[in-house]
Amino acid sequence: MKRVVITGAGTINALGLNVPDTLAAMREGVCGIGPLKFRDVERLSIQIGGQVHDFPPEGQYNRQQLSLYDRFTQFTLAAAAEAIAQSGLVFSGELSAKSGVVLGTAGGGVSTWDDNYRAVYEEGKNRVHPFVVPKLMNNAAASHVSMEYNLKGPSFTVSTACASSNHAMAQAFAMVRSGMAPAMVTGGSESMLCFGGVKAWEGLRVMSRDACRPFSANRNGMVQGEGAGIFVFEDYDHARARGAEILCEVVGFAMTSDAGDIVTPSKSGAARAMAGALADARINADQVGYINAHGTGTAANDKTECAAVADVFGPHADRLMISSTKSMHGHLIGGTGAVELLACIMALRDGVIAPTIGYQEPDPECALDVVPNEARDAKVTVALSNAFAFGGMNAVIAVRAV
Repeated sequence: MKRVVITGAGTINALGLNVPDTLAAMREGVCGIGPLKFRDVERLSIQIGGQVHDFPPEGQYNRQQLSLYDRFTQFTLAAAAEAIAQSGLVFSGELSAKSGVVLGTAGGGVSTWDDNYRAVYEEGKNRVHPFVVPKLMNNAAASHVSMEYNLKGPSFTVSTACASSNHAMAQAFAMVRSGMAPAMVTGGSESMLCFGGVKAWEGLRVMSRDACRPFSANRNGMVQGEGAGIFVFEDYDHARARGAEILCEVVGFAMTSDAGDIVTPSKSGAARAMAGALADARINADQVGYINAHGTGTAANDKTECAAVADVFGPHADRLMISSTKSMHGHLIGGTGAVELLACIMALRDGVIAPTIGYQEPDPECALDVVPNEARDAKVTVALSNAFAFGGMNAVIAVRAV
């Protein structure tokens, strides 16, 4: 089987409009969560989120493109441009024919749904734009990336709620490892921060009104974010032959289903996913130095995840560093695992562990080293990125320094 490495990374999220700014914010423990700004926000009981500001679409795309690009697609294309530029790949000939794109999203064009429902039901319009369907469909972002970069190989979208981008990256990893594709563009994106998107989430009663405080005893819920994280996964030999810079190696993944409750997480499902990723990577539990946790800031998730870590890692759990960057950029739902993978890469390359900010009170049921409030310098050679979704969909990715 082929070795798989990451040769390009791109992002846009509440912490930054690119990877360097995002990593700098993670190092400093910056909080990108603040007051939401969009139409009718005053009608919501939840008015905070990790919203992307200073990204006017009119400055990025022309009128024809905007008729086709929902906000989640706009984020994807911006992040993909950064990732592919860093990789140095130009997709032509056989490389174009065999390389593809697999992306994750949970909601797809939520802003487009919201705008057009408003137009029809509130404003009484009888017609909508002819491109509404191709604009809102979940595969829109993957399709536009494939067209923009001449990616003619396997291209599709994965939608598994909060695990979407990890599931997508796992599929891309499997394709490159098997030799099916020499390179894959992968990751995820989301933009649910509009009136209808937030109103729907309010109904679950899992949202915080003031802050995301994962693992802290006084946490009171999750906070949504938006944005994208995009990567280039490439065959190691192909990357070495062309002298590409390698960010890290992807060494394993596992996917499990709780087959239990639609919203309540399962310790067993999470534990099997982490243990499976270790087994797939052929690494021992005591080789892992850092876990980027799913860490949503809800009591059910945080306690379940910590219990699962303790089960899988045993005595080594007390020596692990585990943090949730959702405390800084919010929960990007289908795009969250992709942005969080950046924290794993930072740990491996720079020896900097992103903190869990907002931590105020120890929770005896989350008695692990959650890297509270301040980043930490530490040598790490293996990291895991966890994603545990509604519906009991779990996906864990293991990465290693090169």
